[in-house]
Amino acid sequence: MSQSLDAVSDASLWSMDVHETAATIVELTRVAARVTELQARLATHARSVGVAEQVGATSVPNWWAHQTRMANAAAHRIAKLGAGLDEHPLVHTAMKSGDLMPDQAAVIIHAVDELPDHVDAALRERAEAHLVGEAAHYDARALANLGRGLLHVIDPEAADAHEAKLLEREEQAAAAKTRLTAREDPDGIVRGTFALPGAQWQMWKKQLLAIAAPKHRAAVEGHLGERKPGPQRMGLALAEWIERYPADRLPDSGGVSATVVVTIPVETLQGGPKPGVLDTGAVISPGQARRMACEAGILPLVLGGKSEILDAGRTRRFHSKTQRIAIAQRDKHCTAEGCDWPPGMCHIHHDPAWASGGPTDVEHGRLLCPRHHARAHDPTYAMTKLPGGKVAFTRRT
Repeated sequence: MSQSLDAVSDASLWSMDVHETAATIVELTRVAARVTELQARLATHARSVGVAEQVGATSVPNWWAHQTRMANAAAHRIAKLGAGLDEHPLVHTAMKSGDLMPDQAAVIIHAVDELPDHVDAALRERAEAHLVGEAAHYDARALANLGRGLLHVIDPEAADAHEAKLLEREEQAAAAKTRLTAREDPDGIVRGTFALPGAQWQMWKKQLLAIAAPKHRAAVEGHLGERKPGPQRMGLALAEWIERYPADRLPDSGGVSATVVVTIPVETLQGGPKPGVLDTGAVISPGQARRMACEAGILPLVLGGKSEILDAGRTRRFHSKTQRIAIAQRDKHCTAEGCDWPPGMCHIHHDPAWASGGPTDVEHGRLLCPRHHARAHDPTYAMTKLPGGKVAFTRRT
């Protein structure tokens, strides 16, 4: 095989027409599948003769990956395929002839192995033959969907319950693998990766595609302009989706944690150059601050004048959401000395206490974490106000 490849490695392709090029690509793909089958078979044989043990490796795939510098996951995938081919002769035969791609073979093996225990050998063989035949028309993803409904073909009566069980198990596994990681770069860009269950991704993708549609982009940007690349349009769609998500649907933690607060001087709203500041500490341009101040779901906290809505006096027992936001923006975290619990995990404490005539307003409210809030109402502790707005607790003697 190496000699044959050497013979064509320097061959010129300029003389090949469209039909010859297409046919050659297809045939080489079939050859590659046959080579993978041979690799998988050899990996199984290597395990039986103890290749890994001979050199002290932990497994044949690990030894293989080290020897060839191939990806460890790829070596394990092919070795696993080799083990499956031994148990599925119809799949093995189709792959040896180049009629089955490696990913198709893996999907078929998995689907047949997932059949319930009551399915006998004859039915399993029938199921395997059915999927091998369908592989001539479907790729691995479509075969996986057919595999989930395999029992409908061979045992319709038990099919629905089995498929539901498979889907539930698959969804639980997907939920366990769900991840979101991100990092903030100095250039103002956040980069990350995510893993989502398939159903939620389909729902989210449909929403993002609607926002990324050229017609919508033209409406947002005021002109159609040059069409942006797909990934950029999807990124802009995600940014718009985040900005427009209804704030009233977000859960409250400590009353304010999910609401974005933009602090801007009144001069900025009137066109001034001073930037805005988010309650997370991020700084944004004056233009973006003015735009965010007009967006639904964004509460602008404007400096430069007293807002009457923040002073409810004795008309209510608990602080309003707007008051909570103002107090959180002022205090930043628990006001007990040495405590840095964030606003979303704090309570609003009346200072003086409501029972002692304290008003429900911003001036007389302060952030305290649950532990320090309990101490504020514990007669065994004395609370002392410190310069700068902090408080300290000491046990009474």
